[in-house]
Amino acid sequence: MPEIPPLTPLPLDLLLRRIAVEWETRRRIFDLPSARIWRRPDDVDLSIDFLGRRAASPVGPAAGPHTQMAQNIVLAWLGGARLFELKTVQVLDELEIARPCIDMETVGYNIEWSQELRVAESLEEYVKAWMILEILRRWEPLGELLGPDPGPHVFDLSVGYDLAGISGEKVAGFIESMRDATAEIDRLRPLVAGPFAAFADLDFPSRIADTVTLSTFHGCPPDEIDAITRHLMDRHGLDVVVKLNPTLLGYEQVDAILHDVLGYDEIRLSREAFDADLQMDRAVELIGDLRDHARRTGRRFGIKLTNTLVVENHKGFLPDDPMYLSGPPLHVISSTLLDALVRRLPGVLRLPGQDGDVQVSFSAGVTKENLADTLAMGVAPATMSTDLLKPGGYGRLKPMLGALEKELRAAGVADLEAWRRLRLEAARSGGHRDPVDAHVQAMLHGDERARYAKDGLKPPRRVDHALAMWGCVACNLCVTVCPNDAVLKVPTPDDADVEGRWQYLVFAELCNECGNCMVFCPEDGDPAQVKPRLFFDPDRFAAADGQRFLVRREPLRFVAAPGWEGDAATLAAVASGPDGLPV
Repeated sequence: MPEIPPLTPLPLDLLLRRIAVEWETRRRIFDLPSARIWRRPDDVDLSIDFLGRRAASPVGPAAGPHTQMAQNIVLAWLGGARLFELKTVQVLDELEIARPCIDMETVGYNIEWSQELRVAESLEEYVKAWMILEILRRWEPLGELLGPDPGPHVFDLSVGYDLAGISGEKVAGFIESMRDATAEIDRLRPLVAGPFAAFADLDFPSRIADTVTLSTFHGCPPDEIDAITRHLMDRHGLDVVVKLNPTLLGYEQVDAILHDVLGYDEIRLSREAFDADLQMDRAVELIGDLRDHARRTGRRFGIKLTNTLVVENHKGFLPDDPMYLSGPPLHVISSTLLDALVRRLPGVLRLPGQDGDVQVSFSAGVTKENLADTLAMGVAPATMSTDLLKPGGYGRLKPMLGALEKELRAAGVADLEAWRRLRLEAARSGGHRDPVDAHVQAMLHGDERARYAKDGLKPPRRVDHALAMWGCVACNLCVTVCPNDAVLKVPTPDDADVEGRWQYLVFAELCNECGNCMVFCPEDGDPAQVKPRLFFDPDRFAAADGQRFLVRREPLRFVAAPGWEGDAATLAAVASGPDGLPV
C-alpha cells in the first residue's frame, strides 16, 4: 500500500462546487454561516499599513493550521481577516508529525511545525486561495454581505528554518513563484468551471506575495538570522519581518510571570532553551543592523512578537516532548517583551509615541477581549491561531472586528491611527509611558490579570456518553474548532433511520488528526475517527485503515470499507438529502 500523506488537498473545481452548492442550499460557505461574513464598515476605517501594503482589517490568522489549506484562508477572509501569514514553508517537506499535535483545552499547546504539504502543494494551495478570493469578491450572491468593496488583503510568506534550506532551489523557486504566479494561475484556470465558469478568464493578479515573515528554530544563531534576512532582501527583493522568541525576555522574568503572577505552577520551562536562544543585547544589535541594511537597500524591515514558548510536556496528551505554549499566558509574556524592547530601542519601533520605522506585528493570545488593547500598542497586524482553534473557529473573527468598530465609534474617530493617538494620550494621562506600558501593567498588577491567570480558565464541558457514528449532542463544536474545515454537519432527513437533528461527516483527506475536535467534543470519543470518514481519492481510500467511505459522484453514492457496508445505506440517505453533502 502507498504511504498515506497527512493531507490531500481538494482540487479547485471541487472547492468551487462546494461553495456554490452550500450557498444555494444553506447560505453557508465551508459551513460558515452568512451571519458570520464580515462587511467592511462605511463609517470607520480599520485598515493598516503592513510594510507599505494596505490590509483592510488589522487581523488575520498566524502561520499555522489556519493558513495551510485553500479553504482555511477563504474562511478567514470571509470572517474578516485581511492579513494572512501563510504557513511556514521549508525545504524538508516530508515530515512525520506525531498525532495528536494540538491541545487547546485551556492554555494552548502544540507539537506541530512547518507545512504538512510538499512545497509544490503549498504553492498550489496558496494560489488556489488567492484565485478563490478574487472570484468571491466579485461574486454577485455575496455582494450584499461583503459590500461594494471588501478591501485589500495581503498574503505574507513565512519561510524557515536555515539559510541552506531557504537559499536552495526548492524554497527559492517557491518564493519566486509566489512573486510571479502566472504559470500556476494559468495551470489552474481550466478548473474555474461550473457555476464560476464566467470567471475563468479573470485577470488574476500574478504577484501573490512579496513580503516574508522569517521563522527560525529555537536556538538559531543570531548570525544565521542576520544572513537569512539579508538573503531574502537582496536575492528576492522581499520586505522582511523577523519573528522573535519569547525566551528573549529571559528565564527569570518569564518564570516569574508564569508562576508568581499567573499561577501556572504545572508549566515547566527549559532553562537550556533560554540559554541557547537569542539574547537581548544581541537582539538589540541585530535589529539595528537589519534596520540599517533595509534602509540601504530600499527594503522595509520589521519584527514579530512572538513565536511559541518551549515548555516540558507535563500533560501527556500530546505524544512529544517538548511542546510549545500559546494562548493567554503567552500574551502577557509577549506584551512584556514588547515593553522591554521599547525601553531598549527608543525611537526605533513604529509604535505610538516612538515614531520609529521598524514595523511590529504581534501574535500571542489575541482574543476579542484584548484586541483593542493589543492594537492600541501600535502593532500591525494582530494575528492569531489559538483563538481560532476555540469553539466558533473562524466565526470568532466578525464579532472581534465588530467590537473594535464600536471602540472607534465610541471614541468619535474614523480610523485606527486617530484612535491610537487618543489611546496614547489616555495612557500618558494615566501615568504610563504609552499604551504598551499601560497594557502590561494592567495584566501584571491590575484588574486584567484575572483574564490571563490559570484560575480564570475553564475546561470544556463534558457529558457521560460515548460518541457514536450516528447521532450525538449536536453541539457543532467539531465543525468550528477544525482548522482545516474537515468536518461538515448536515441535517438528518426525515426518511433516515438515525437519531439526532444533525449528522456529522469528516472529509478524511482534509483531516490531519490534529486532535482538536477530540479535545472539545463533550462526548467520549474522537469525532475524526468515529464519525463517517469520506474519501474522494481512491488511492488514499485504499491505503487507509478503519471505517471509511469512498465518495462517488454523479450520481452520488458510497463505497464502504470492508465491514462497514451496513452503514453505507445510512450514509447515502443522510448525504443525499436536500441539504446533504455539498459536492
